[in-house]
Amino acid sequence: MDVDRVAELQRWEDAGALWRVVSRTSGAVTVALLTCDGGEEVGRFTTDDRRLLEYVGRREGSDG
Repeated sequence: MDVDRVAELQRWEDAGALWRVVSRTSGAVTVALLTCDGGEEVGRFTTDDRRLLEYVGRREGSDG
């Protein structure tokens, strides 16, 4: 099953929640999904999806 990680992060942000890059290589990124107050990690995924890598860019998280 293919997951649209870009849409997932956009929905996450639209809901007021945060995400943070916890690991990055030249070809993949690991993202932690955090509660709205940024205090608790509720999920995590690693992907090499080029669309997601472009969406995240050089940002360290949803807050900049």
